[in-house]
Amino acid sequence: MISLQSKISGVQPMTGIALWADNPIAERHPEAVSLEYRYCGYDEIVDAQGRYDWTSLESVLDEIAARNHQAILRFNFVYVGKKTTVPGWIRQRNDYHETVGKSEGKETWFCDWGNKSLQEFTLDFYRKLADRYDRDPRIAFLQTGFGLWAEYHIYDGPRKLGKTFPDKSFQEVFLRHMDAQFDTLPWSISIDAADETYSPLEDNADLLALDFGVFDDSFLCKPHSKENAVNWRILGPDRWKRQPGGGEFSYYNNKDQRQALSKEGPNGVPFEVAAKQFHLSYIIGNDQPRFQSIERIKSASRAIGYRFRVTAAAVKGNELRLRVTNEGIAPIYRDAYFAAGKKRSTKTLKGLLPGESCVCSVSGVSENDLRQITIVCDSVLPTQSIQFDANLQVQWQ
Repeated sequence: MISLQSKISGVQPMTGIALWADNPIAERHPEAVSLEYRYCGYDEIVDAQGRYDWTSLESVLDEIAARNHQAILRFNFVYVGKKTTVPGWIRQRNDYHETVGKSEGKETWFCDWGNKSLQEFTLDFYRKLADRYDRDPRIAFLQTGFGLWAEYHIYDGPRKLGKTFPDKSFQEVFLRHMDAQFDTLPWSISIDAADETYSPLEDNADLLALDFGVFDDSFLCKPHSKENAVNWRILGPDRWKRQPGGGEFSYYNNKDQRQALSKEGPNGVPFEVAAKQFHLSYIIGNDQPRFQSIERIKSASRAIGYRFRVTAAAVKGNELRLRVTNEGIAPIYRDAYFAAGKKRSTKTLKGLLPGESCVCSVSGVSENDLRQITIVCDSVLPTQSIQFDANLQVQWQ
C-alpha cells in the first residue's frame, strides 16, 4: 500500500499578494509572496533612435526570479508628475505634440494619441514583447492600458479622446491586436475600461469576447460595491472563469491601506470575503508589510487563487487515476499537469473551476513513479512548485 500525503504549505505560484520589485521585504521574506510588481516605461526598452534593447527588462526579470518570484509587469506611457515614456524618436517628430497639464497638482505630460507613429509603435511594441516573452516563466501576468498609470482613465487632467487618450477606433484595433499576440501570457486591462466615456467595450459583444483579464486598482474602497463592482459586471461577470482577476488595495485614504487585511476590512468587508466574490488570483499590496505581520500576508495570499486537492487515487494495470478538486476561489490560468515520476497526465488543470473535480490519468507508471506524484507546469520557474493537498492511500484495482 502506497500512501499519498501532501500539504499546501506555501504561497502558490501565480497567486497571492504581490510586492513591488524594489520592496526589501520581497528579499528578506521571499516565502511570503510569489509575485512582484513592476511599472515599466516604453523608453526603457526603445531608445531615441527607435532601437529595441531588452537588457534592462532582462535584469529586472532575473532579479525577481532570483528571489523565487514571478513578475507582474505594466507598461505605462503616462505617470502623474512625470514626462511620458514615449521613445525619443517619436517625441522628436514635427507632427507629434504632447499636452502638458496638471494632474493631482503636479505638472504631467500626456501623449499625442492623434499621431499615427505612436499608434503604430504601440502595436509593434506588443508584437515584439509577445514574440520574446509570451512563454517566459519569469512573467506571471501582463497589465496594459492607457491614461494615468495605464489604468484606463484620466480622472484628473486634460482628457480628450484622439489627443491625450486614444480614440475608440484605435482602442478596438489595440485590443484585438493584443488578443492575437498572446497565446500563453495572460494580459489584463483595468476595470475602468468599462466606462463608455473612455472605451468601446461596453455592450460590444465581439470585444468582450476577447481573452483579457481585469485588474481593480482600488480594491476594498468604500464605494466598491456601487462603482467598482459595476465595472466588473460590465466587463463580464464570468470573465474570471477564463482569464485572471487581480488588482491593488485601494489608496483612496490611509485607512484603506492600513486596514486592508484587518479582520473587518477597511470598510466593513473582509479581504477574503471580497476576494472570493471577485475570484481574485492576485492583489498588489506593497504597503501591507508596514501594517501586517508576514504570517498574515502569507495567510491572505494562500486564500486566493487556485488550490488543488487529490480526493482519490487508484492504479489499474499501469495507469494511475487521480481525482482532483479545486478548493480555491479561482482557476489556474496556465497549463499544469499531475505527473508520476517523469510521466505526465494529458489532462490539464487549467480552467478547473472552484468546486469542480476532474480525473487525471497517468499511463505507464511504475511503483516507484507512484512515490513521486507532483504537479508540473512549464509556466512557473524551475525553482517553484505547485503544491496540492492529499491524505489518502493509493488503491489497487
